[in-house]
Amino acid sequence: MFFDSIAYAMAPPAGGGGEAGGLGGILGGPLPMLVLMFAIFYFLLIRPQQKKQKQHKAMLNALSKGDKVWTNGGILGRIVDIDGDNLTIEIADGVNVVIKRGFVADKDGNPAADAKK
Repeated sequence: MFFDSIAYAMAPPAGGGGEAGGLGGILGGPLPMLVLMFAIFYFLLIRPQQKKQKQHKAMLNALSKGDKVWTNGGILGRIVDIDGDNLTIEIADGVNVVIKRGFVADKDGNPAADAKK
């Protein structure tokens, strides 16, 4: 007697297919979840990174002589010469280093102030 009720509970519905039709089937499928996950990734990861890259590129294009810059290696220096994509920075009195423009991490020599913005 007990096993008969379990068998009826496990049986498929009397109407045929086990899938929900109509709007419930569309909203409950895997596609909306994938779209939702992509939207979350886009707004939380991809878009902010693209915005940061655009700001960094604009900063690199605006570099000029006399600007204090941080390199990716953590060296603070002042730009003394610009030759196309090469920058000559003075890191101490009479000590000049030539680096590529893309290796400049930050401008103005004050990354803590920029982080607060």
